[in-house]
Amino acid sequence: MRAAVWHGRHDIRVQDVPLPADPAPGWVQVRVSWCGICGSDLHEYVAGPVFIPVDAPHPVTGLSGKCILGHEFSGEIVKVGVGVDGYSIGDVVTADACQHCGECFYCLQGQYNLCDSIAFTGLMNDGAFAPLVNVPANVLYRLPAGFPEEAGALIEPLSVGMHAVKQAGDLAGLSVVVVGAGTIGLCTIMCAKAAGASQIIALEMSSARKEKALEVGATRVLDPKECDVLTEVRALTSGRGADVSFECVGNKNTAKLAIDTVRKAGTCVLVGVFEEASQFNFFEVVATEKKLVGALAYRGEFADVIDLISSGHIDVSPLITGRIGLEDIVSLGFDQLVNNKDQNVKIIVQPA
Repeated sequence: MRAAVWHGRHDIRVQDVPLPADPAPGWVQVRVSWCGICGSDLHEYVAGPVFIPVDAPHPVTGLSGKCILGHEFSGEIVKVGVGVDGYSIGDVVTADACQHCGECFYCLQGQYNLCDSIAFTGLMNDGAFAPLVNVPANVLYRLPAGFPEEAGALIEPLSVGMHAVKQAGDLAGLSVVVVGAGTIGLCTIMCAKAAGASQIIALEMSSARKEKALEVGATRVLDPKECDVLTEVRALTSGRGADVSFECVGNKNTAKLAIDTVRKAGTCVLVGVFEEASQFNFFEVVATEKKLVGALAYRGEFADVIDLISSGHIDVSPLITGRIGLEDIVSLGFDQLVNNKDQNVKIIVQPA
């Protein structure tokens, strides 16, 4: 079969690879309908390796170096491994990317996204930029009848936004700042709105993404090139600053900005994938009793997002800005997202 394989920085090749083996006990094989290009995939393309193991094989999967990318997907089960209960051939499913052991301290606490042996699909094990992918049954979610096919590729990034929102606590009636209106920022805006935030202020410079932010639920968009955003945020929040902020860029400068936008004793949730270290005077946190919270992936939020899409409370269509075939994934996918990011949010790929 054909697959998009990461070989190194700026080196993704669509090539022939062997068909996946029959699924192991507890696993299933899925025929992929659509798979989205994720920000994590872009990080691997532009600055990798970030998550992909290259110096030594992953201790659980054995993967090292070359990896079929892709983890934002849905499709139909075509094979079922021994011992799989609750799923059958023909079921339409999506899959959480956190392949976890279920036995370590964090898994037993329900924090499986922090598993000591975590292996993210499409980064530490072969993924879904291919017609077929094998995944553990314990990360599956069945999609209800009539669920929009393309929406299946948006459940994963929306779950990242939903997990970030849950990490912040109850948002009902609160003021929120979202730094960055890329895919994860937009998903976070949508989830914050669904969680009852009274005011959602997006910080974004791209004109196209500013419009998207307003379309999906932001009440105000501020451009750091056009105004002093800290002054404006305070003016919009009775002079105090926002109750909660979400950093969805992964840049040392926007991280500080996200911290600065929240009021004393406010909460800043860091969601972005950071590629470099930063210097920060943490006395700014001590002196204001602000809370810094990390948000990695998700743990169970797929169910929330599926319900919100099914009920019509979240419409994924504004997020999809491109639909392409596998053979064009580099030129019309990765390169477009890197070179024309102002015009693109989520490009989804049909592998077969």
